[in-house]
Amino acid sequence: MAAADLWGTDAPDAWRAALDRYDAVVARQAVERLPGLDRWYHADLPKAIAARPTPQLTHDELVRLTEWKMARGVWRAPNLVLVKGNAADAVAETSATALAQAPHPTAPIKILATLAGVGPATASAAAAAHRPDVYPFFDELVAAQVPTLGAVAWTLGYYGRYAAALRERAGRLGEGWTPAMVERALWAHVGGKTGAAA
Repeated sequence: MAAADLWGTDAPDAWRAALDRYDAVVARQAVERLPGLDRWYHADLPKAIAARPTPQLTHDELVRLTEWKMARGVWRAPNLVLVKGNAADAVAETSATALAQAPHPTAPIKILATLAGVGPATASAAAAAHRPDVYPFFDELVAAQVPTLGAVAWTLGYYGRYAAALRERAGRLGEGWTPAMVERALWAHVGGKTGAAA
């Protein structure tokens, strides 16, 4: 199937096949830390957030989440420095406030993006770890496959349209599909690597 074709089909088998390739595509990126970070991001981080009385991120988790995002896309050292410079209390309080806004379509992203070094892409990664049923990670290669979105813009408004499109597609694919799964399937379908911004 050509790279542009997955979005154009509602065939669950095609989407499932793309999603099933995700781990192999992660490995093919040849980024040493990416497979381990990816397993942590998808398996361990959501459990850690859910286990807290008030869902939130720790400073270390925000840093590691940022490293995951950059390892899967483009490494931006200045952004990572900014993220590391956030006070631990500020990360906990801001992320708790943000995640409490779920399932609002964009409020958690807007609040998380008040932290230094955190833009819509990084904020979406945090929201997706908490509520993958509502929030997909904001990825340029994924957005480029959705023809109605137009040129990628790293803005809250664009993320709102992107997330709505992926939520709608998850609904059409049926029970068990989440926007986060749709994002992973589309990313794997084009073979990975992205220029995801902050």
